[in-house]
Amino acid sequence: MLVVNPAYKAITEAWFDPARWGDRAQPVSAGGRGSAWFVGTDQGDMVLRHYRRGGLVARVSERNYVYTGWRNTRSYREFQLLRELHDQGLPVPEPVAACANRRWMWYHAAILIRRIPGAVPFPEVGNLHDEALWAKVGKTIRRFHNAGLDHVDLNCDNILLKGGDVYLIDLDRCRLRGESGGSRWEKGNLDRLWRSVEKRIRPVTERQTPILWDCLLAGYYRPLESIGAS
Repeated sequence: MLVVNPAYKAITEAWFDPARWGDRAQPVSAGGRGSAWFVGTDQGDMVLRHYRRGGLVARVSERNYVYTGWRNTRSYREFQLLRELHDQGLPVPEPVAACANRRWMWYHAAILIRRIPGAVPFPEVGNLHDEALWAKVGKTIRRFHNAGLDHVDLNCDNILLKGGDVYLIDLDRCRLRGESGGSRWEKGNLDRLWRSVEKRIRPVTERQTPILWDCLLAGYYRPLESIGAS
């Protein structure tokens, strides 16, 4: 089962096998869990990601998910969510293709997205002490929340920066909700990000971290009219 962005041509199931690309497939180090690769194709640089379970469940089965229909697969749902957000002009990677391979009552899945050239994960930027940067991150998160996106795995490695632009990635299991503005799920996203900041933002001193986090919240809680396009 395969869905392909019409802007891309001749993509087949073989594209989802990293072995097909040889040296043109390089493992993603940050947040990849050994299941994501940067791939150089004749249609541009992409990111290939295989869906894998985490935690205790992974000890039983890393890649098997219960099949309840193509439109319910992790890959198809993330592809469609990315396409909807991308079409709205929100800063997410462009989806290229998604596939699922059914095996009896189980399936394996993978997704291809357009790589954002020059983008680096939040913890790896060179100006982590810049308060304006943290405010920009908060402002971007607010844009997504205003659109109703519940990012269930909002952590530092799922925030990419390129110059002055901020992107959110890895929307697996995420969904659009009807309500926003002080909702429990919005607070849950921010609480998860704060735990990640405490763990991953190592170059910032323990004393500086709360100050920079307050800058992120200041950007997040600005009135809607001051958020605008970014």
